[in-house]
Amino acid sequence: MIGESFIDVDFCRQAKSGQVVAGDVFLSRKIKEEGRIITVLSDGLGSGVKAGVLANLTATMALRYTAAFVDVRQSAKTIMDTLPVCEKRQISYSTFTIVDLDGDGKTRVIEHGNPPLLRLRGATPVPIERVSLTLETWKDRVIYYSEFDTQLGDRIVFFSDGVSQSGLGCAGLPLGWGADRVTDFLQRQILVENEISSRELSRKLVAEAVINDARMAKDDITCGTIYYRSPRRLLVLTGPPFNRERDGELAERAQAFNGRKVICGGTTAGIVSRLLGRPVTMNLAQLDPEIPPPAVMAGIDLVTEGTITLAKVAEILEQANLGEPRRKNAASDLVLLMLQSDIVEFMVGTRINEAHQDPNIPMELDLRRNIVRKIALLLETRHFKEAHVEFI
Repeated sequence: MIGESFIDVDFCRQAKSGQVVAGDVFLSRKIKEEGRIITVLSDGLGSGVKAGVLANLTATMALRYTAAFVDVRQSAKTIMDTLPVCEKRQISYSTFTIVDLDGDGKTRVIEHGNPPLLRLRGATPVPIERVSLTLETWKDRVIYYSEFDTQLGDRIVFFSDGVSQSGLGCAGLPLGWGADRVTDFLQRQILVENEISSRELSRKLVAEAVINDARMAKDDITCGTIYYRSPRRLLVLTGPPFNRERDGELAERAQAFNGRKVICGGTTAGIVSRLLGRPVTMNLAQLDPEIPPPAVMAGIDLVTEGTITLAKVAEILEQANLGEPRRKNAASDLVLLMLQSDIVEFMVGTRINEAHQDPNIPMELDLRRNIVRKIALLLETRHFKEAHVEFI
Protein backbone atom coordinates (compact mmCIF):
# COMPACT_ATOMS: atom_id res chain seq x y z
CA MET A 1 0.00 0.00 0.00
CA ILE A 2 1.19 3.51 -0.79
CA GLY A 3 1.31 5.53 2.43
CA GLU A 4 -0.75 8.57 3.24
CA SER A 5 2.16 10.47 4.78
CA PHE A 6 5.56 11.37 3.42
CA ILE A 7 8.79 12.64 4.97
CA ASP A 8 10.35 15.22 2.63
CA VAL A 9 14.01 15.70 3.61
CA ASP A 10 16.50 17.93 1.86
CA PHE A 11 19.26 20.43 2.54
CA CYS A 12 21.42 23.16 1.06
CA ARG A 13 25.05 23.89 1.88
CA GLN A 14 27.48 26.66 1.02
CA ALA A 15 31.17 26.27 1.88
CA LYS A 16 33.02 29.15 3.50
CA SER A 17 34.31 31.58 0.90
CA GLY A 18 37.71 30.45 -0.34
CA GLN A 19 37.24 26.83 0.74
CA VAL A 20 36.66 23.98 -1.69
CA VAL A 21 35.47 21.50 0.98
CA ALA A 22 32.74 22.38 3.47
CA GLY A 23 33.21 21.75 7.19
CA ASP A 24 29.49 21.02 7.62
CA VAL A 25 28.07 17.58 6.84
CA PHE A 26 24.42 16.65 6.32
CA LEU A 27 23.55 12.94 6.12
CA SER A 28 20.24 11.08 5.94
CA ARG A 29 19.38 7.41 6.12
CA LYS A 30 16.07 5.85 5.22
CA ILE A 31 15.12 2.64 7.06
CA LYS A 32 12.39 1.53 4.72
CA GLU A 33 11.18 -1.49 6.68
CA GLU A 34 10.64 0.67 9.79
CA GLY A 35 9.29 3.73 7.96
CA ARG A 36 11.99 5.89 9.56
CA ILE A 37 14.26 8.59 8.25
CA ILE A 38 17.24 9.63 10.37
CA THR A 39 18.90 12.93 9.57
CA VAL A 40 22.11 14.37 11.00
CA LEU A 41 23.71 17.80 10.68
CA SER A 42 27.27 18.07 11.98
CA ASP A 43 29.46 21.18 12.02
CA GLY A 44 33.20 20.64 12.26
CA LEU A 45 35.21 23.22 14.16
CA GLY A 46 36.68 25.71 11.73
CA SER A 47 36.40 25.03 8.03
CA GLY A 48 38.00 23.11 5.21
CA VAL A 49 39.09 19.50 4.86
CA LYS A 50 39.92 18.79 8.54
CA ALA A 51 36.57 20.14 9.74
CA GLY A 52 34.78 18.20 7.01
CA VAL A 53 36.46 14.89 7.93
CA LEU A 54 35.57 15.22 11.62
CA ALA A 55 32.02 16.34 10.87
CA ASN A 56 31.61 13.36 8.54
CA LEU A 57 32.90 11.01 11.25
CA THR A 58 30.43 12.50 13.74
CA ALA A 59 27.47 12.30 11.37
CA THR A 60 28.27 8.72 10.36
CA MET A 61 28.49 7.53 13.97
CA ALA A 62 25.30 9.40 14.87
CA LEU A 63 23.40 7.72 12.03
CA ARG A 64 24.61 4.27 13.04
CA TYR A 65 23.80 4.58 16.75
CA THR A 66 20.44 6.24 16.22
CA ALA A 67 19.38 3.59 13.71
CA ALA A 68 20.13 0.91 16.31
CA PHE A 69 18.14 2.78 19.02
CA VAL A 70 21.29 3.09 21.14
CA ASP A 71 20.69 5.07 24.35
CA VAL A 72 21.08 8.82 23.84
CA ARG A 73 23.71 9.23 26.53
CA GLN A 74 25.73 6.26 25.31
CA SER A 75 25.60 7.49 21.71
CA ALA A 76 26.72 10.99 22.68
CA LYS A 77 29.47 9.69 24.96
CA THR A 78 30.88 7.44 22.24
CA ILE A 79 30.88 10.28 19.73
CA MET A 80 32.57 12.70 22.12
CA ASP A 81 35.12 10.14 23.27
CA THR A 82 36.04 9.48 19.64
CA LEU A 83 36.43 13.10 18.58
CA PRO A 84 39.55 15.08 19.49
CA VAL A 85 39.29 18.24 21.61
CA CYS A 86 40.60 21.62 20.50
CA GLU A 87 43.62 22.44 22.65
CA LYS A 88 42.97 26.18 22.70
CA ARG A 89 39.18 26.29 23.11
CA GLN A 90 38.75 22.96 24.94
CA ILE A 91 35.66 22.02 22.93
CA SER A 92 34.89 19.08 20.69
CA TYR A 93 35.84 19.42 17.07
CA SER A 94 32.27 18.79 15.91
CA THR A 95 28.65 19.50 16.84
CA PHE A 96 25.61 17.44 15.91
CA THR A 97 21.85 17.62 15.53
CA ILE A 98 20.04 14.29 15.07
CA VAL A 99 16.39 13.97 14.01
CA ASP A 100 14.74 10.54 13.99
CA LEU A 101 11.24 10.65 12.46
CA ASP A 102 8.95 7.77 11.52
CA GLY A 103 5.92 7.55 9.24
CA ASP A 104 3.52 8.03 12.17
CA GLY A 105 5.12 11.34 13.10
CA LYS A 106 6.97 10.11 16.20
CA THR A 107 10.07 12.27 16.49
CA ARG A 108 13.24 12.07 18.59
CA VAL A 109 15.76 14.90 18.53
CA ILE A 110 19.29 15.08 19.99
CA GLU A 111 21.14 18.40 19.88
CA HIS A 112 24.65 19.36 20.84
CA GLY A 113 26.39 22.59 19.92
CA ASN A 114 24.28 23.65 16.93
CA PRO A 115 21.64 26.41 17.08
CA PRO A 116 18.33 25.01 18.42
CA LEU A 117 16.22 23.53 15.67
CA LEU A 118 12.89 25.10 14.78
CA ARG A 119 9.50 23.44 14.50
CA LEU A 120 6.83 25.11 12.38
CA ARG A 121 3.18 24.19 11.95
CA GLY A 122 2.32 25.98 8.76
CA ALA A 123 4.00 29.33 9.39
CA THR A 124 3.50 29.21 13.17
CA PRO A 125 6.42 28.26 15.44
CA VAL A 126 5.69 25.37 17.81
CA PRO A 127 7.59 25.27 21.14
CA ILE A 128 9.78 22.26 21.84
CA GLU A 129 10.27 20.92 25.39
CA ARG A 130 13.90 19.93 25.73
CA VAL A 131 15.51 17.88 28.49
CA SER A 132 19.14 18.70 29.22
CA LEU A 133 21.45 15.73 29.72
CA THR A 134 25.00 15.64 31.05
CA LEU A 135 27.57 12.89 30.75
CA GLU A 136 29.71 11.51 33.56
CA THR A 137 32.92 12.00 31.61
CA TRP A 138 31.85 15.26 29.95
CA LYS A 139 30.14 17.25 32.70
CA ASP A 140 30.83 20.55 30.93
CA ARG A 141 28.92 19.46 27.82
CA VAL A 142 25.16 19.71 27.59
CA ILE A 143 23.08 17.57 25.28
CA TYR A 144 19.44 18.38 24.67
CA TYR A 145 16.90 15.64 24.05
CA SER A 146 13.29 16.05 22.97
CA GLU A 147 10.41 13.88 21.82
CA PHE A 148 7.24 15.08 20.11
CA ASP A 149 4.54 14.08 17.65
CA THR A 150 4.95 15.72 14.27
CA GLN A 151 1.68 16.40 12.46
CA LEU A 152 0.97 16.53 8.75
CA GLY A 153 2.01 19.97 7.53
CA ASP A 154 4.76 20.40 10.16
CA ARG A 155 8.31 21.37 9.25
CA ILE A 156 11.49 20.85 11.21
CA VAL A 157 14.30 23.24 10.23
CA PHE A 158 17.83 23.01 11.59
CA PHE A 159 21.03 24.75 10.59
CA SER A 160 24.65 25.38 11.44
CA ASP A 161 25.79 28.58 13.14
CA GLY A 162 26.88 29.87 9.75
CA VAL A 163 23.19 30.71 9.30
CA SER A 164 22.38 32.24 12.68
CA GLN A 165 25.68 34.17 12.81
CA SER A 166 25.58 35.35 9.21
CA GLY A 167 26.01 39.10 8.84
CA LEU A 168 27.88 39.30 12.16
CA GLY A 169 29.33 42.78 12.52
CA CYS A 170 27.59 44.11 9.44
CA ALA A 171 25.36 47.17 9.48
CA GLY A 172 21.97 46.24 10.90
CA LEU A 173 23.19 42.84 12.17
CA PRO A 174 25.86 43.59 14.80
CA LEU A 175 25.20 40.28 16.59
CA GLY A 176 24.41 38.27 13.49
CA TRP A 177 21.12 37.24 11.93
CA GLY A 178 19.93 35.42 15.07
CA ALA A 179 17.27 32.76 15.65
CA ASP A 180 14.36 35.22 15.77
CA ARG A 181 15.18 36.74 12.38
CA VAL A 182 15.74 33.29 10.92
CA THR A 183 12.29 32.26 12.15
CA ASP A 184 10.72 35.40 10.70
CA PHE A 185 12.34 34.70 7.34
CA LEU A 186 11.06 31.11 7.28
CA GLN A 187 7.57 32.26 8.18
CA ARG A 188 7.53 34.75 5.31
CA GLN A 189 8.62 32.10 2.81
CA ILE A 190 5.91 29.69 3.94
CA LEU A 191 3.22 32.37 3.87
CA VAL A 192 4.18 33.18 0.27
CA GLU A 193 4.27 29.50 -0.77
CA ASN A 194 2.47 27.26 1.70
CA GLU A 195 3.60 24.02 0.01
CA ILE A 196 7.23 25.04 -0.47
CA SER A 197 9.45 21.95 -0.57
CA SER A 198 12.24 21.17 1.87
CA ARG A 199 14.77 21.60 -0.92
CA GLU A 200 13.53 25.04 -1.89
CA LEU A 201 13.09 26.32 1.67
CA SER A 202 16.62 25.22 2.61
CA ARG A 203 18.01 26.83 -0.53
CA LYS A 204 16.27 30.14 0.17
CA LEU A 205 17.51 30.26 3.78
CA VAL A 206 21.12 29.56 2.80
CA ALA A 207 20.95 32.11 -0.04
CA GLU A 208 19.71 34.77 2.39
CA ALA A 209 22.49 33.95 4.88
CA VAL A 210 25.07 34.38 2.11
CA ILE A 211 23.52 37.76 1.26
CA ASN A 212 23.87 38.72 4.95
CA ASP A 213 27.59 37.98 4.61
CA ALA A 214 27.83 40.42 1.68
CA ARG A 215 27.73 37.42 -0.68
CA MET A 216 31.04 36.09 0.69
CA ALA A 217 30.20 33.33 3.20
CA LYS A 218 32.21 33.93 6.38
CA ASP A 219 31.58 30.37 7.58
CA ASP A 220 30.16 27.12 6.26
CA ILE A 221 26.42 27.66 5.90
CA THR A 222 24.06 24.67 5.98
CA CYS A 223 20.31 24.27 6.42
CA GLY A 224 18.33 21.03 6.54
CA THR A 225 14.54 20.85 6.38
CA ILE A 226 12.11 18.04 7.08
CA TYR A 227 8.54 18.48 5.83
CA TYR A 228 6.02 15.91 7.06
CA ARG A 229 3.10 16.06 4.67
CA SER A 230 0.53 14.30 2.55
CA PRO A 231 2.35 12.80 -0.42
CA ARG A 232 2.58 14.47 -3.81
CA ARG A 233 2.21 11.87 -6.53
CA LEU A 234 3.64 11.66 -10.02
CA LEU A 235 2.72 9.09 -12.67
CA VAL A 236 5.19 8.26 -15.45
CA LEU A 237 3.79 6.27 -18.39
CA THR A 238 6.43 4.89 -20.72
CA GLY A 239 6.39 2.20 -23.37
CA PRO A 240 3.51 0.39 -25.08
CA PRO A 241 2.01 -2.65 -23.30
CA PHE A 242 3.23 -6.10 -24.34
CA ASN A 243 -0.27 -6.97 -25.58
CA ARG A 244 -1.98 -4.33 -27.68
CA GLU A 245 -5.27 -5.33 -26.04
CA ARG A 246 -4.00 -3.58 -22.88
CA ASP A 247 -3.43 -0.19 -24.54
CA GLY A 248 -6.63 1.03 -22.89
CA GLU A 249 -5.05 0.60 -19.44
CA LEU A 250 -2.56 3.38 -20.23
CA ALA A 251 -5.33 5.79 -21.16
CA GLU A 252 -7.44 4.81 -18.14
CA ARG A 253 -4.53 5.35 -15.75
CA ALA A 254 -3.68 8.70 -17.33
CA GLN A 255 -7.27 9.87 -17.01
CA ALA A 256 -7.96 8.61 -13.48
CA PHE A 257 -4.64 9.33 -11.75
CA ASN A 258 -4.83 11.92 -8.95
CA GLY A 259 -1.56 13.81 -9.31
CA ARG A 260 0.88 15.01 -11.93
CA LYS A 261 1.26 12.96 -15.10
CA VAL A 262 4.12 12.43 -17.54
CA ILE A 263 4.30 10.42 -20.75
CA CYS A 264 7.74 9.33 -22.00
CA GLY A 265 7.85 7.99 -25.55
CA GLY A 266 6.24 8.84 -28.86
CA THR A 267 4.43 5.51 -29.18
CA THR A 268 3.05 5.79 -25.64
CA ALA A 269 1.89 9.35 -26.28
CA GLY A 270 0.24 8.23 -29.51
CA ILE A 271 -1.73 5.51 -27.71
CA VAL A 272 -3.02 7.89 -25.02
CA SER A 273 -3.73 10.60 -27.59
CA ARG A 274 -5.75 8.24 -29.78
CA LEU A 275 -7.79 6.68 -26.98
CA LEU A 276 -8.53 9.92 -25.11
CA GLY A 277 -8.99 12.04 -28.25
CA ARG A 278 -6.33 14.55 -27.21
CA PRO A 279 -3.95 15.79 -29.90
CA VAL A 280 -0.19 15.98 -29.31
CA THR A 281 1.73 19.04 -30.49
CA MET A 282 5.49 19.61 -30.36
CA ASN A 283 6.92 22.36 -28.14
CA LEU A 284 9.69 23.82 -30.27
CA ALA A 285 10.49 26.50 -27.70
CA GLN A 286 12.86 24.04 -26.00
CA LEU A 287 15.38 22.97 -28.62
CA ASP A 288 18.41 21.15 -27.24
CA PRO A 289 21.25 19.46 -29.15
CA GLU A 290 21.18 16.40 -26.85
CA ILE A 291 17.56 15.90 -25.77
CA PRO A 292 14.54 15.75 -28.11
CA PRO A 293 12.03 18.54 -27.46
CA PRO A 294 8.94 17.93 -25.30
CA ALA A 295 5.37 17.91 -26.57
CA VAL A 296 2.07 19.16 -25.22
CA MET A 297 -1.12 17.20 -24.52
CA ALA A 298 -4.18 18.40 -22.61
CA GLY A 299 -4.31 16.97 -19.09
CA ILE A 300 -0.69 15.79 -19.13
CA ASP A 301 1.98 17.82 -17.34
CA LEU A 302 4.87 16.75 -19.58
CA VAL A 303 5.26 14.67 -22.74
CA THR A 304 8.79 13.64 -23.75
CA GLU A 305 10.70 11.29 -26.02
CA GLY A 306 11.41 7.93 -24.38
CA THR A 307 14.73 6.18 -23.87
CA ILE A 308 17.16 9.03 -24.59
CA THR A 309 15.33 11.36 -22.20
CA LEU A 310 15.00 8.73 -19.46
CA ALA A 311 18.70 7.89 -19.71
CA LYS A 312 19.54 11.57 -19.21
CA VAL A 313 17.18 11.72 -16.23
CA ALA A 314 19.05 8.82 -14.62
CA GLU A 315 22.37 10.60 -15.26
CA ILE A 316 21.16 13.83 -13.65
CA LEU A 317 19.70 12.04 -10.60
CA GLU A 318 23.01 10.24 -10.10
CA GLN A 319 24.99 13.46 -9.94
CA ALA A 320 25.76 14.88 -6.52
CA ASN A 321 24.76 18.52 -6.82
CA LEU A 322 21.29 18.97 -8.24
CA GLY A 323 21.39 22.64 -7.33
CA GLU A 324 23.76 23.48 -10.18
CA PRO A 325 22.25 25.43 -13.09
CA ARG A 326 21.24 23.23 -16.02
CA ARG A 327 20.06 23.68 -19.55
CA LYS A 328 16.30 23.67 -19.68
CA ASN A 329 15.17 20.65 -21.66
CA ALA A 330 12.73 17.75 -21.39
CA ALA A 331 15.08 15.74 -19.13
CA SER A 332 15.68 18.56 -16.65
CA ASP A 333 11.93 19.30 -16.63
CA LEU A 334 11.20 15.66 -15.75
CA VAL A 335 13.86 15.63 -13.01
CA LEU A 336 12.27 18.74 -11.50
CA LEU A 337 8.83 17.09 -11.49
CA MET A 338 10.30 14.01 -9.79
CA LEU A 339 12.09 16.03 -7.11
CA GLN A 340 8.91 18.03 -6.46
CA SER A 341 7.01 14.77 -5.94
CA ASP A 342 7.07 12.33 -3.04
CA ILE A 343 5.71 9.17 -4.64
CA VAL A 344 6.62 8.38 -8.24
CA GLU A 345 4.67 5.59 -9.95
CA PHE A 346 5.99 4.11 -13.18
CA MET A 347 3.74 2.19 -15.56
CA VAL A 348 6.15 0.55 -18.00
CA GLY A 349 5.10 -1.15 -21.19
CA THR A 350 7.15 -4.22 -22.08
CA ARG A 351 6.72 -4.31 -25.85
CA ILE A 352 10.25 -4.11 -27.26
CA ASN A 353 11.00 -1.08 -29.38
CA GLU A 354 12.81 -2.40 -32.44
CA ALA A 355 14.52 0.98 -32.86
CA HIS A 356 16.47 0.41 -29.65
CA GLN A 357 17.05 -3.31 -29.49
CA ASP A 358 17.33 -6.51 -31.45
CA PRO A 359 14.15 -8.49 -30.58
CA ASN A 360 16.26 -11.66 -30.32
CA ILE A 361 18.06 -10.30 -27.23
CA PRO A 362 16.53 -11.58 -23.93
CA MET A 363 13.74 -9.46 -22.48
CA GLU A 364 15.74 -8.72 -19.32
CA LEU A 365 18.10 -6.56 -21.36
CA ASP A 366 15.38 -4.20 -22.53
CA LEU A 367 16.82 -0.69 -22.28
CA ARG A 368 13.69 1.09 -21.12
CA ARG A 369 13.02 -1.27 -18.22
CA ASN A 370 16.60 -1.18 -16.97
CA ILE A 371 16.68 2.61 -17.11
CA VAL A 372 13.39 2.87 -15.21
CA ARG A 373 14.65 0.47 -12.55
CA LYS A 374 17.77 2.61 -12.15
CA ILE A 375 15.73 5.82 -11.86
CA ALA A 376 13.44 4.23 -9.24
CA LEU A 377 16.48 3.07 -7.22
CA LEU A 378 18.10 6.51 -7.38
CA LEU A 379 14.87 8.21 -6.32
CA GLU A 380 14.59 5.96 -3.27
CA THR A 381 18.21 5.71 -2.15
CA ARG A 382 19.59 9.16 -2.99
CA HIS A 383 16.54 11.39 -2.94
CA PHE A 384 14.35 9.63 -0.34
CA LYS A 385 11.34 9.35 -2.60
CA GLU A 386 8.95 6.43 -2.74
CA ALA A 387 9.00 4.70 -6.14
CA HIS A 388 6.74 2.00 -7.55
CA VAL A 389 7.25 0.24 -10.86
CA GLU A 390 4.52 -1.72 -12.65
CA PHE A 391 5.20 -3.61 -15.88
CA ILE A 392 2.42 -4.33 -18.36
